[in-house]
Amino acid sequence: MKRIVNWGVLSTAKIGREKVIPAIQASKCSRVLGIGSENREFATTIAAQHGIERIYDSYEKLLEDPDIEAVYIPLPNHLHVEWSIKALEAGKHVLCEKPIGLNSTDAQNLLDTSNKFPHLKIMEAFMYRFHSQWHKVRSIVENGTIGKVSAVNLFFSYYNIDPNNIRNRTEVGGGALMDIGCYCISFSRFILNSEPEKVIGVMDMDPVMKTDRLTSGILVFSTGATATFTCSTQLMPYQRVNIVGENGRIEVEIPVNAPVDKMTHVWIYTKGCAEEVTFDPENQYTRQADYFSRTIIEDGEIEFSLSDSINNMRVIDAIVESNKEHKWIKL
Repeated sequence: MKRIVNWGVLSTAKIGREKVIPAIQASKCSRVLGIGSENREFATTIAAQHGIERIYDSYEKLLEDPDIEAVYIPLPNHLHVEWSIKALEAGKHVLCEKPIGLNSTDAQNLLDTSNKFPHLKIMEAFMYRFHSQWHKVRSIVENGTIGKVSAVNLFFSYYNIDPNNIRNRTEVGGGALMDIGCYCISFSRFILNSEPEKVIGVMDMDPVMKTDRLTSGILVFSTGATATFTCSTQLMPYQRVNIVGENGRIEVEIPVNAPVDKMTHVWIYTKGCAEEVTFDPENQYTRQADYFSRTIIEDGEIEFSLSDSINNMRVIDAIVESNKEHKWIKL
């Protein structure tokens, strides 16, 4: 494409410098023009590594640059809504890391603000939705190959006990549910293409850091289907999704962190038949950047709106409430 969208990145966060910035730079219709950080020395190092032209010693200065069209926000969770709003008010399109906010009220506030700027695009960065394996999985479910889906089971874990890591700090929105449980909830809603009617959840809290180190939940959908998940920040790293229908089952090997240098696999089991579908290495972050930039260039509609983000946060809120009240919560 001849048209290139100029991006700015707010902060030198690890996911940005290691995953998203290189991915945007690899996009055919995107480039990172600038990066903002109070730590100018570190930002200068990151800029040199990734061919970024402009460095700003504050987020505000980046937003003031008229050449920046879109911003990527990988800030800690408690800053997502605040800086997304500031970016919109500065006339920038916004791709914000997940989860979109700290709760559904937070997310609704962002939606209400974004409605004042209908010409600007805004999206939560659930990058998995752009990987070919998930397009394939969704099409298999929709074409009825495995029959009516009645159960989705999801597991996602890693091990991190660093008290200084933002994922382990309650004041910035840390914890397993917010960091990776949001994927488990999003997966089930994405595959079942509907919203849960009630949920129940159990959370095990770290006695020192006070964040949830393990959360499990059950989501019941209007179709009668259920989704069960467990996420943890203090277990052996593992991730898997199983989607079970009356005539078959789909297993997704690496549902979230699909590698950019290795093939990924999806297994389809039907009565008397097993099939392995492989996918060549691809960068889901680059595909996400391509999608977002093309939507800006073509002035298209974002498929995954903030309404979807609010619905995901409502489920997270309900899981937290369920754990406190020890009962099912209706949505």
